[in-house]
Amino acid sequence: MVGEGPDAAGRIALIWDESVAGDDFGPGHPLAPVRVELTVDLIRRCALLGDGVDEVLPPAFDEAGLLRLHREDFIGAVKRLSADPTAAADLEYGLGVGDNPAFTGMHGASLKVCAGSVEAARQVWEGQADHAFNPAGGLHHAMPARAAGFCIYNDPAIAVDWLLEHGAERICYLDVDVHHGDGVEVMFRDDPRVLTISLHESGRFLFPGTGAADDIGGDGARGSAANVPLHPGTTGELWLGAFDAVVEPLVRAFAPDVLVTQLGCDTHATDPLAHLALTVDDMATIYARIHRLSHEVAGGRWVAMGGGGYQLVAVVPRAWTLAFAEMTGRKLPIETPMAWQELAVERTGVTPPRAFSDDPVRTSEAMLGQARKAAEESVAAVRDLVWPHHGLGR
Repeated sequence: MVGEGPDAAGRIALIWDESVAGDDFGPGHPLAPVRVELTVDLIRRCALLGDGVDEVLPPAFDEAGLLRLHREDFIGAVKRLSADPTAAADLEYGLGVGDNPAFTGMHGASLKVCAGSVEAARQVWEGQADHAFNPAGGLHHAMPARAAGFCIYNDPAIAVDWLLEHGAERICYLDVDVHHGDGVEVMFRDDPRVLTISLHESGRFLFPGTGAADDIGGDGARGSAANVPLHPGTTGELWLGAFDAVVEPLVRAFAPDVLVTQLGCDTHATDPLAHLALTVDDMATIYARIHRLSHEVAGGRWVAMGGGGYQLVAVVPRAWTLAFAEMTGRKLPIETPMAWQELAVERTGVTPPRAFSDDPVRTSEAMLGQARKAAEESVAAVRDLVWPHHGLGR
């Protein structure tokens, strides 16, 4: 597969542990595991598995791997609240309140997510799969000593670290979630072997409030981070324009051994926690762009994880099934299978869309003008501040 086009799919791995679905932050929390359950079920019912496309159960993750990126005292706090969620909240570590309420088994559940992302990395790096996808992963906000934004342990960063430890010399981490991929950036901001790129809604309007265009990495690795903040109302056309103008040249110049991606789909126009204006059709185009880049730049080595996305039924399963279909090179039906629609209603009470495609998004001219101006400014800033560190001219 190395060197071949993106349609020449080899073995593809879907990393999934059914037990992950039983672990969650509790009723009403936005990060509901049913969204991943419905994604995996939709992938199965769309006949994307089989003939070299395999579902893989990840082995247990060695807890010692956490200590490479997370502080021991923080891990201890997670364990304490995992054993007794009724204990007092630990505000120092971001645990037990707000975004990250404690629940029984929280430590073990978070380890399972890390296990899935490390297995995806291993499958690709060791040549067992050309592409691998862990839809339960992508918890990119966790910091070395603090949980944040629904994220306890930072599985994307742990997967990147595993790749570095096993011989990868250059890794590009590309984050298309609506929120800035802050945790991963922080963990590698001084490591020139890792280029983190994040396209996200501007921190002026959205959590975590970081990811400005002049945030370009630490003193030890200037240019190791590229951030493209976008204005509310940014459409798929504007988003893809920024991707083409910034991401493609930068990834090609960096020439990573592996492309690691976080595929948060909370950029959707209907997501309840954000304000961009993409459709699942736009997301399918994004996945195709990433797929092509993985072949043309990284020898086809593509490790993908889920991430944000809070339209649990209407968006997440369709978006990530589109991503997995892109990985496999297989066609999807025009409509989602009836049996899946019935399961979605049974599990959530919500009727999902019948089609895999969305209607166009309507955006006011005023909002569109603001979004276009902001995108142009972000692109220009990244070209001015980041490109020179990679030998690219303005």
